[in-house]
Amino acid sequence: MRAVFLGTPEAAVPSLTALTEVSDVVAVVTRPDRPRGRSKRPVPSPIKEHAERLGLPVHQPGSSAEIAPILAALGDLDVAVIVAYGMLIRQDALAIPKRGFVNVHFSILPRWRGAAPVQRAIEAADGRTGVTLMRLDPGLDTGPIYSIRSTELLVHETAGDVLSRLATTGAGLVQHLLGDIVSGRIIATPQPPDGVTHAAKISTEERRFDPATPAEQLVSKIHALSPSPGATARLDGQGFKVLRSRTTVEASEEPGALDLVDGRLLMSTATTRIELVEVQPAGKRPMSGRDWALGRRGTLGALT
Repeated sequence: MRAVFLGTPEAAVPSLTALTEVSDVVAVVTRPDRPRGRSKRPVPSPIKEHAERLGLPVHQPGSSAEIAPILAALGDLDVAVIVAYGMLIRQDALAIPKRGFVNVHFSILPRWRGAAPVQRAIEAADGRTGVTLMRLDPGLDTGPIYSIRSTELLVHETAGDVLSRLATTGAGLVQHLLGDIVSGRIIATPQPPDGVTHAAKISTEERRFDPATPAEQLVSKIHALSPSPGATARLDGQGFKVLRSRTTVEASEEPGALDLVDGRLLMSTATTRIELVEVQPAGKRPMSGRDWALGRRGTLGALT
């Protein structure tokens, strides 16, 4: 089975590994290196780094129009597997592999089609999410479904935690089902017509949170945006990320007010206080809320 893999982030790495175990991966396609950090030095994607460790050829097209010529030059392809690649695939490329493109999507389709399915599921307090193995078509995650695996969303989990779990689940689907898909023993079925929602990319404006928000809603937002880009408020005029939190039953004071109580960093909200379990002050590394509060000179202040 000759296959090509398309993907970009860390969550796609387990599926690439799984694909190498069940097929001959003739090439990997990922996004171009992107400038990162203060130096703005171009940094390769996690998939590029992993592919190079495996000794696989890597292609980095700058636009969707460049994908079809790359695939056509690879010779006969049985299938393409795609995981969080980050670019829509045009019909000319979709038509090249004999069995098309098999997509590992991190939601229970048709809920949360789009760029940020895990983040939107956590933000909406869905309670459950999952992985859908589907055949890609020209629409945005509208293709027919091969298989779905669902899982509970736990209240303490961040988007990073959930993505790590789902990435492993998705890799398992690739490993165990791809051969039957390519052979035709598994046939895709259309998505249900009801329950469609769209998971828009997280905007810069959404990163800011308002402390005067009900506690449970605020915790969901914090976990949906963690670890990246991170939910941010302002402290002393600078950005202050909250990466992990939990609700309490303790009465609030002025929304945003910070207090250290019994070794816990607490913040008042519109309802009860929440505990800020992990934070990242501007210019610092992530740390526990307790450690930040103990190292703070003077009053803790308030987030705005």
